[in-house]
Amino acid sequence: MKFELRRVRFLPKELKPGVLYVSEEFEIAAHLCACGCGTKIRTPLGATEWSVEETESGPSLSPSVGNWQEACQSHYWIERGQVRWAPKWNEEQIAEGRREEQERRRVHYEGLYCKKGWSMERFFRWLKRLWNRMGSP
Repeated sequence: MKFELRRVRFLPKELKPGVLYVSEEFEIAAHLCACGCGTKIRTPLGATEWSVEETESGPSLSPSVGNWQEACQSHYWIERGQVRWAPKWNEEQIAEGRREEQERRRVHYEGLYCKKGWSMERFFRWLKRLWNRMGSP
């Protein structure tokens, strides 16, 4: 299967096979599963999520797509418009991948707060004070 990139403001209700829809405004991409099962795949875009690169050969979506909650359990990359299949993961690999994803997000956001003079502890204290103020009459 070959993918083409289609930039949109809003994701369409009906997705077409072989099209990677990207809404930069809402930071999301969507496509139909590469295996042909018809599952709609939505991938958030951002520093700790997926990224889309446009090339002359077609779009690339990174990191890989792992449909662990779907019946097909497909695992693949979209690279320069082509699907590159990856091995299916077992439960342990899925759990480890999710842990790594969480750690990547934690490190990213902690780094942002530290650059701005924030520590995670300071951030959570601020959040708690804000929450308490909102809950008080």
